[in-house]
Amino acid sequence: MKIGVPKEIAPGETRVALVPASIAALAKKKHEVVIESGAGLASSFTDEQYEKAGAVVVKTAEEVYASADIILKVAPPTKHPSGKLEAEMLKEGQVYVGYIAPFQNPETLKTMAARKVTVFAMEFIPRITRAQSMDSLSSQATLAGYKAVIIAADMLPKIFPLMMTAAGSIPPATVLILGAGVAGLQAIATAKRLGARVEAFDPRPVVKEQCESLGATFIPMETAADAQTAGGYAKDLGEDFLRREREAIAGRLPKADVVVTTALIFGGVPPTLITDDMIKLMQPGSVIVDLAAEQGGNTEGVKANETVEKHGVKIVGTINLPALLPINASNMYAKNLVNLFNNLYQKPELDFEEEVTKGACIARGGEIVNEMIKKRIAG
Repeated sequence: MKIGVPKEIAPGETRVALVPASIAALAKKKHEVVIESGAGLASSFTDEQYEKAGAVVVKTAEEVYASADIILKVAPPTKHPSGKLEAEMLKEGQVYVGYIAPFQNPETLKTMAARKVTVFAMEFIPRITRAQSMDSLSSQATLAGYKAVIIAADMLPKIFPLMMTAAGSIPPATVLILGAGVAGLQAIATAKRLGARVEAFDPRPVVKEQCESLGATFIPMETAADAQTAGGYAKDLGEDFLRREREAIAGRLPKADVVVTTALIFGGVPPTLITDDMIKLMQPGSVIVDLAAEQGGNTEGVKANETVEKHGVKIVGTINLPALLPINASNMYAKNLVNLFNNLYQKPELDFEEEVTKGACIARGGEIVNEMIKKRIAG
């Protein structure tokens, strides 16, 4: 099979779908990889490294799309510098694997479906044990949680750890993590490594033990037993529950030097966990890093891809944090992709009754086949 890897062109996207090591692994199974020149440069992988691994390096994206059976990407298709839409560069019958963000890019998905492209969305890989090695949402969230704390530590006008000096003792900073998914747990671990006092909040009682095992103090409140979906995602629990969440969080804000928010609702709008009035409770110089900024944010007044200041508190809306760590992010993403590819092509033909294949496929045969997406955007 011929696998195509075009250069990522979305603003700020530094990752690449395959790294040289993953190409070598595919080549051993007799697959041919064609990659656009310069595709790996932002991740510090050269064309020469790809050629040495066995890839064919071509000059343009058009050559990649024209020659490949399957296209592997990171960011959702967008407008190419040539003026063409990447979705329109796909051929009928081609297979596409990458992020799609269908709720934010419905027309892109409709275009791909109309061209009878078989679309596998990385964000729809089922959260089952067998698919953990393919779960790029988790691998990239790990890096996002780490980087969020590093950004906060850099911006905070004080140090994280306890320090004993001849001029007196410096108390540790207090870091509050909202949401204990993959990103939140990594944020806890990173803040603890830096010496901070860490508190964590999540409406799902099942994560209390995980937070405490990493050294965080878990903020108690009356929680809901059904606070997550069968797939492990947080659910929208309604306005009354959100009000009680805010009350629990507000009680911790006056002593918090840093807050990292990670709360997302799969396929929905992130909850506003920190209101403007709650920001006023924080000390001047404090920092909020909002990992949900791109989808609307957990903090009132956050702006995607900007840092704003309100009531003396810096609110960081940096998006696509994994792209700030492109070497690690690309290596991890490439492993997820190769594992998914090997699962999809256990047989010569795609088996749409196989659990992972069926779950990740959102369009084929000219139609959008994922029911959640179909209800939201196919009208």
